[in-house]
Amino acid sequence: MHAYRSHTCADLNKSNAGQTVRLAGWVHRVRDHGGVLFIDLRDHYGMTQVLADSDSPAFGSIEKLKAETVIRIDGRVKARDAGLVNPKIPTGEIEVYVTDMEVLGAAEELPLPVFGEQDYPEETRLTYRFLDLRREGLHHNMMLRARVVKSMRDRMWAGGFTEFQTPIITASSPEGARDFLVPSRLHPGKFYALPQAPQQFKQLIMVAGFDRYFQIAPCFRDEDPRADRSPTDFYQLDVEMSFVEQQDVFDAVKPVIQGVFEEFSDGRAVDADWPLISYADSALWYGTDKPDLRNPIRMQVVSEHFAGSGFAIFAKLLEQEGTQVRAIPAPGGGSRKFADRMNAFAQQQGLPGMGYIFWRKAEDGTTEAAGPIAKNIGPERTEALRLQLGLGEGDAAFFLGGKPETFEAVAGRARMEIGRELGLIDESTFKFAWIVDFPMYEKDDEGKIDFSHNPFSMPQGGMEALSGDPLKVLGYQYDLACNGYEILSGAIRNHKPEIMFKAFELAGYGREEVEKRFGGMVKAFKYGAPPHGGCAAGIDRIVMLLADTANIREVIMFPMNQRAEDLMMAAPSEPTNEQLRELRLRVIPKEA
Repeated sequence: MHAYRSHTCADLNKSNAGQTVRLAGWVHRVRDHGGVLFIDLRDHYGMTQVLADSDSPAFGSIEKLKAETVIRIDGRVKARDAGLVNPKIPTGEIEVYVTDMEVLGAAEELPLPVFGEQDYPEETRLTYRFLDLRREGLHHNMMLRARVVKSMRDRMWAGGFTEFQTPIITASSPEGARDFLVPSRLHPGKFYALPQAPQQFKQLIMVAGFDRYFQIAPCFRDEDPRADRSPTDFYQLDVEMSFVEQQDVFDAVKPVIQGVFEEFSDGRAVDADWPLISYADSALWYGTDKPDLRNPIRMQVVSEHFAGSGFAIFAKLLEQEGTQVRAIPAPGGGSRKFADRMNAFAQQQGLPGMGYIFWRKAEDGTTEAAGPIAKNIGPERTEALRLQLGLGEGDAAFFLGGKPETFEAVAGRARMEIGRELGLIDESTFKFAWIVDFPMYEKDDEGKIDFSHNPFSMPQGGMEALSGDPLKVLGYQYDLACNGYEILSGAIRNHKPEIMFKAFELAGYGREEVEKRFGGMVKAFKYGAPPHGGCAAGIDRIVMLLADTANIREVIMFPMNQRAEDLMMAAPSEPTNEQLRELRLRVIPKEA
C-alpha cells in the first residue's frame, strides 16, 4: 500500500464496503458520541467520515487530536445504515473504521477556525492565509479560478489564437497608473519597471508577423486599492489581432467570454445580447461607463420642461452654459415616504438633495402629480414630463441639475439605489454591454490636455481628427461592462508613426520624448506595421462575478490588504544595507 493513501477523501462509496484503505488529510472536525469518536477527514478532493470506538487501537491517539492536524489512517470501509446516509457529500454512503493512525503534521491552537466559515477580521485572515485557504468557500473560489483560466485558454486556442509570453522586467510606460520600479545593479541609477500590461510587446508581436496572440498575463500597477481591484498585481486575458477592425475583435472575444460565463454561471442566466452603447450615451443614461443593465432604469435629459418654469432653482441653473436637468424614472416609487428616503440618500452622497415628482390617483379618478416640483411647474409641464418618461400612477421621477460632470456619478449611484429599493434588478443574470467611442483626451485638474484612456489607440478620423479640438476626438477604444463592472478594455491601435507623434504631441509629449520612451515601438512602425487591435479581460474580476462576491481578495490566492501589504510574508520589507550598497541606493528617512 502507498505510504500515505490508497484513496482520496472523495473516492470511496458503497462499492468499497469491506475494503481496507489508507487515507490522509486534515482533521476537519472531531465529534465525541459517548465513547465513539467521529472525524471528518478532509483533503483537497473532499471529505470522508472516519470513526473509532474504544476497541480501536487508535482510539487513545485520536482522543488527543487537534483540529487541522494532518493524519494518515488505515481502516475498513463500512456502509452506513440507510437513515445515516449523508447525501451532501460523495462519500456520504460510507464511513471508515480506523484500525491505525499516524500524525503526519501536528497543528497548534488555531488563530482562526477552518470549520464553520465564520466571519473573521481580514487582517487575521490574510496573516494566516494558508489557513484561510483551507476553508470550503475560498477553496471553491480558487478551484473556480483555475477552471476559468483553463477554459479561457482552451477557447482561445480553439479560436485560432497562439499563446506567447512577454517580459516581466521592462521599461516604464504610461498606462494610466504608477509603475513598480526595479533598480538595476548592472546599470546604477537606472531602473526597470514591472509591466502595467504587455501593451507594447503584444503590438510588437503583431509587427513581427504573428497573428492572433493571447496570454494569461500578470500585470503590475501601483494603485490605490478598491474592493474590486488589487493594489499591486492582477492577471488578464491579453489578446491582440492583426488586420482587424473593432467589430472583428468583438466577434473573436464574445464567444470566449460568453462561453466562460455560461460554463460557470451556476444556474444564472447569461444574456447573449451585448448592445453597443457610446460612452456619451452610457454617461447620460446610466451615469457611468460601466453600466449595470440588470437595472432597467434609463435616465433622460428633461431640461426643456424646467427652462423658464416656476421652479426657480432649475430655471436659473439652466440659464448657465453647459447645464442640464436629468430625470431618473422610478417605476413603482410613487410615495412620499420613498421620495424622502431617496432624497436622504442623495444628501449622504454629498448633494443638497434630489427634487422629485410622484404620480397618484386624484379624487376625480385621474392621475395627478404631487410634490414640491409639481406645484411649482404646473400640470402641463408635469404631464409632459410623465409622457416623456413613460410613467403613470404609482410611479415617481427624481431630478438632478447642473453641469453633468458635477452630478453624473451621483446620479448613477442613485439610479442603482432606486433600482435596488424597488426590486427592479434581476440578480439571477449576467448582462453585458460594449461601451464604445471613448474620448481620446480629457483635461486634468490643472486644465492640461491628457489622454483619457489608452494612449496607443487610433483616433477616429486619423490625422485629420487631430487637427481640431482635442476634446472632441474619439478613439477606437472600447470596454466591456458586466453587471456594473468593467471586465474588458481594448482598442484598435495607432500603427502609423506620424499619427502617433501627433496624438502624443496634443498630450504634451514631444517627438524626442516619444522616441525616447517608446523607441522600440516607434522604430518598429517604420518597417511595415499591420493594422491591429486587441483587448484585455480582467481574470480576477471575471472570477469575482462568477463567484458572486464583491471583494476581489476572495478570488486571489495570496492577496495584499487595503494598504498594499502582504501580511503573511511581511512585504514590503526594509532592504539590508548590503543590498542598498550593491544597488547604490540610499533611503531617505520620512520627515517627522
